[in-house]
Amino acid sequence: MPTEAAMATPERDPLTGQYTTGHSWDGIKELRTPIPGWWLAVWLASIAFTLGYIVFNPSFPALDGTVSGDSSRTAREELAKAGAKSDATKEALRAQIAALDVDAIAADPQLARFAFRGGKAAFAVHCAGCHGSDAGGQIGQFPALVDDDWLWGGTASQIHQTIAYGIRNEEADSRNGQMPAFGDILSDREIRDVAAYVAGLGDAKVAADRRAAMPGATVFAQNCASCHGDNGEGNRDFGAPRLSDSIWLYGASQKAIEAQIRNPRMGMMPAWEKRIGADAVKMLAIYVHGLGGGEANPPPPPVAEAAIAPVVQP
Repeated sequence: MPTEAAMATPERDPLTGQYTTGHSWDGIKELRTPIPGWWLAVWLASIAFTLGYIVFNPSFPALDGTVSGDSSRTAREELAKAGAKSDATKEALRAQIAALDVDAIAADPQLARFAFRGGKAAFAVHCAGCHGSDAGGQIGQFPALVDDDWLWGGTASQIHQTIAYGIRNEEADSRNGQMPAFGDILSDREIRDVAAYVAGLGDAKVAADRRAAMPGATVFAQNCASCHGDNGEGNRDFGAPRLSDSIWLYGASQKAIEAQIRNPRMGMMPAWEKRIGADAVKMLAIYVHGLGGGEANPPPPPVAEAAIAPVVQP
């Protein structure tokens, strides 16, 4: 241990140039190194900031809440103000959606974004149970909504009508396409032949002349072409599906096609407008249309030249 005299006389460490405290342990001397000035300044500034925060802002808990401070500003009040502002914006957008049709909504970028997000929430609650959370559908039960195969059309307005009034339900404006049970009309041989023909409509490997020579071609022309089209292109006026692509709801095998011809399965969809309201149906239509399979609105019909009023020069 250092002597009393040694401790009274300041000692400078020859290596660092700092004074020692006079303490020594096993030959190791303690230096009297001062605190860096920048660190001390930061520490004092932190204390000053803390005191200022306590004075001007809510800080310590009290019996009736918190010490409010001179500014009387709270995060809860700011959140309430932000929420009120957001609600006002939403109400204004909802009012516009209520006043416009889906085509006008889709043409407005701000309204379209708002409707898409609202439709996404509505879809998760009301539609995902059947069509899937990704709108991919369920094979054998519910159609996919992300492809470009539409029974009654895939424009925003056509999708809106389908959602609003549903399919094959009690509503007067419901989509209503019916297919007869050909098991009571055709023989088993004819059903097998026409099923083979239908299976070949979407097969690029089957040449057109070879397909036309198939026994089922005549059966198809006599019984199916009036709804599904001469080449299986479908007819949206009747909700008759296209048969010349590779999209099948109830299966593409020979057996599955025969079963559908013999005793067709026809799905039903409720009318959603009365259930969730007209505004929610519009937002659903915008969302479904924006999933990737929606179609552009058809161009307006050309105006006859005679119908164009002549321009009168002043």
